[in-house]
Amino acid sequence: MLAPIAPVSLKTATGDLICPDLWRKGNPPKEENKKNLNTPNNQSHLIRPHGGELINLVVGREQAAQTKSASKDFPSWDLTARQICDVELLLNGGFSPLTGFMNKADYEGVCSGMKLQSGVLWPMPITLDVTEAFAKTLTPGSSKVALRDAEGVMVAVLHVEDVWQPDKKAEAQSVFATTSEAHPGVAYLMKRANPWYVGGRLEGLQIPTHYDFKALRLTPAELRASFAAAGWRRIVAFQTRNPMHRAHVELTFRAARQAEASLLIHPSVGMTKPGDVDYFTRVRCYQLLVGKYPTGTAKLSLLPLAMRMGGPREALWHALIRKNYGCTHFIVGRDHAGPGKDTDGKPFYGPYEAQELFKKHEAEMGVTMVPFQMMVYLEDKDKYIPDNEVPEGARILTISGTELRGRLNEGRDLPTWFTYPEVATELRKSFPPRARQGVTVFFSGLSGAGKSTIANVLMTKFLEVGGRPVTMLDGDLVRKHLSSELGFSKEHRDINIRRIGYVASEITKNGGIAICAPIAPYDATRKEIRGMIEPVGGFILVHLSTSVDVCEGRDRKGLYAKARAGILKEFTGISDPYEEPTDAELHINTAEMTAEEAAQTIILHMEREGFIGINRGSAAA
Repeated sequence: MLAPIAPVSLKTATGDLICPDLWRKGNPPKEENKKNLNTPNNQSHLIRPHGGELINLVVGREQAAQTKSASKDFPSWDLTARQICDVELLLNGGFSPLTGFMNKADYEGVCSGMKLQSGVLWPMPITLDVTEAFAKTLTPGSSKVALRDAEGVMVAVLHVEDVWQPDKKAEAQSVFATTSEAHPGVAYLMKRANPWYVGGRLEGLQIPTHYDFKALRLTPAELRASFAAAGWRRIVAFQTRNPMHRAHVELTFRAARQAEASLLIHPSVGMTKPGDVDYFTRVRCYQLLVGKYPTGTAKLSLLPLAMRMGGPREALWHALIRKNYGCTHFIVGRDHAGPGKDTDGKPFYGPYEAQELFKKHEAEMGVTMVPFQMMVYLEDKDKYIPDNEVPEGARILTISGTELRGRLNEGRDLPTWFTYPEVATELRKSFPPRARQGVTVFFSGLSGAGKSTIANVLMTKFLEVGGRPVTMLDGDLVRKHLSSELGFSKEHRDINIRRIGYVASEITKNGGIAICAPIAPYDATRKEIRGMIEPVGGFILVHLSTSVDVCEGRDRKGLYAKARAGILKEFTGISDPYEEPTDAELHINTAEMTAEEAAQTIILHMEREGFIGINRGSAAA
């Protein structure tokens, strides 16, 4: 059942009602604007926000100026990419009824039973994670923290209520139903999130700034106003983090028709699953598809959401957010917000587990679920139908995400039954065939294994043929020019490798070839670099598996002798560990082949993977 339709209360951080057209500006409302909230042209026919009122935490200009003046004494916290997404949806009411980052009691209630202290349903913890050192500087009840974006602009002030160290394993088990770090939500929680949480009310100074797709970045109040102006009453929302193809258009069209509702295509453009198509490409594809629906029945707007890939709980969360944006219905498909498979190849969640949990809480949420199964193409009928309606013996055609990436990488056609030609063209702009993509060849191995020598041979072969810019990032040269202030502690080694990875990712993103030749002894850091580069191009890890004995026997620089004598501290392979890669594309023992043979082995692998063509004996771009 839908929640009763009632006038929407829009409340600011100071408790004032505010008109939607002033929402983004943070202006104090005039009396006539307060009166206009009760007129038929406002939103009395739209669904009420979750908790009864649409929260707006952005204060007026005068209060913002006073807060900025006082903030010189506040400690500052630079928001991460995920935290910026959360702050934006807290400030603009997308996370209504939340008025800030959760305090400890709300956090524990949400983790254990999906309930805030008020008793209102809320399935996902919204927390501000900080370092232990920063947490120890805060005093609950009196500290105020200036929250700043990537450019240092203060977007909000956090009035600290609670500071605590959570049990992250217990949180992972409660929220994600697993502690496996193969789950991206768990991996973020355990590896990337800071160890302490800070909760408290937010005082917003401004919504985080965006320079892209401004006309599509509507706040809940703005989107509700547009629904009211268009006369939309029943609205079904479609959540996506992937490009949309013909199957998605058919699915959403059927869902809207079934619900007798207008359609909101509301893709997440914050953090999604690692490896997803970038949102710039996706939004351009969505814009091409809006015109495929009957005139006046579909609208595109962007949601700055940092997804957690939490499956069933995330489905509820997505629906409640869309309720705040004015939607009455929500499409829940197969494996909604699923993170994929665990290390045993088993999906983390059942295919319809999200639909089952949603049904249990549908009345409490006040949002109607529109359930859908996977759509498949029926070849002899030339149409898409749900997979549970396929006649026995009928031939169906599908293209998986893996096959789609393969077709793009190899430059093969995308059939028109699968996607629209204009969408295929847009995807090819961002995902050219591998032979035209950038690629990083990343060596790892002990000192003396031959990394620099092989890298130089490889670079020479690429330069001989030409076609793409080639850059070599040798470990010693990077130490000299980019990392001269660093030592050889684990922390400094990691910083050095991250710098190499960042430069290589920029080269790769822009279509070049980066050849990196550091020792790179730590597995976690190598994986971090892979994760940084693979979304923008190719990544080939080459492990030079040459033994310590062979490397020490070569010892042209006398480094091993100094390490054995204790003169060189923290020397990899002697006094500091080397973690051998288990995920390398190539393992090469230079005790068994020459540098030219090793380089040719790498070139042949790159040819097989499609990154280069080969004129036997040389590399061709």
